[in-house]
Amino acid sequence: MAAGAPNAGRRAHQWLAAACLCASAVAHAADRQDPAALQAHAERFLKTQTGGLPGKVSIQVKLPRSSLPACAVLDPFQPAGSRSIGRITVGVRCLAPSPWTVYLSAQVRVIGHYAVTRQPLPANHVLTAADITLREGDLGSLPADVVTDADAMLGYRAVSGLAAGAPLRSALLRPPLAVQQGQTTRLVMNGPGFSVQSRGQALANASRGDRVRVKTRSGQVVSGIAQDGQQVVVSF
Repeated sequence: MAAGAPNAGRRAHQWLAAACLCASAVAHAADRQDPAALQAHAERFLKTQTGGLPGKVSIQVKLPRSSLPACAVLDPFQPAGSRSIGRITVGVRCLAPSPWTVYLSAQVRVIGHYAVTRQPLPANHVLTAADITLREGDLGSLPADVVTDADAMLGYRAVSGLAAGAPLRSALLRPPLAVQQGQTTRLVMNGPGFSVQSRGQALANASRGDRVRVKTRSGQVVSGIAQDGQQVVVSF
């Protein structure tokens, strides 16, 4: 019996040491941020950000690579100027108790319809319904300005020639002409304390929002902003 006592003591000591190690590991884990919770916060944030997009949305956020202190208040955000779809980065801030920020890689796919050309189109061609068809694909893999509402682009002009099957982009299209060269336009001249309306002749074609020169009835040439309804607004 006496010989067994030391062995029993050693076993008790080993059990105690193991218990202390387990307790230390649990305490350490409690002090660290759960990466799955961090991932879930980022995914919920991106679902909110993409809720109004046309098409079927799927979101994948990668787990953080580094271990972070536990956080009681997480605040997801997107870096300024970044897209909300495609291969993106989403940030998460810890607001309390100890501030930190981490950036996570994410993939946001949006399967929806976008507009493409049916046939080659020359520069300055005015779009009609016969020129456009819809195609389904991942909008996140396309340029940010790809057109998803084809009807809204009817009457727009191609800035340059477009190949058949090319995705329509707003940067490659100009709004319909608001005034045309040689056309009689209504001039609205605004200045401090006055507004005068007159008639003039447009010296160039211009879409809404473009700057265009107009020759007044007196022969003076003024520059203003083209508006719908064959109108040019001149500010002094």
